[in-house]
Amino acid sequence: QVRLVESGGGLVQPGGSLRLSCVASGFTFSIYIMSWYRQAPGKERELVASIAGGGGVTNYGDSVKGRFTISRDNAKNTVYLQMNNLKPEDTAVYHCKRTSGGYWGQGTQVTVSS
Repeated sequence: QVRLVESGGGLVQPGGSLRLSCVASGFTFSIYIMSWYRQAPGKERELVASIAGGGGVTNYGDSVKGRFTISRDNAKNTVYLQMNNLKPEDTAVYHCKRTSGGYWGQGTQVTVSS
């Protein structure tokens, strides 16, 4: 069955960096668009970034453009989210999603605070 497992979240100071990972299993990873979403308390879930199966096409939410980078390693069935210059408003639970079929990981908490 499809499984997505995120890791890499934590507590970081403003201006710091984190790299999230999402390991996928149960499907042919390389042919699917993968996405990162986030949800902060009291707010709707929002798209952070997405990446095509081959990795050549990416898309970012306006609030993270220029600070976050999505990438993937199809040999490792893993999608990454490099987050730089983090701000308190980036605090949220970050989820990995296989766009087709609507499969979600359990999420990893990112907290940006001094």
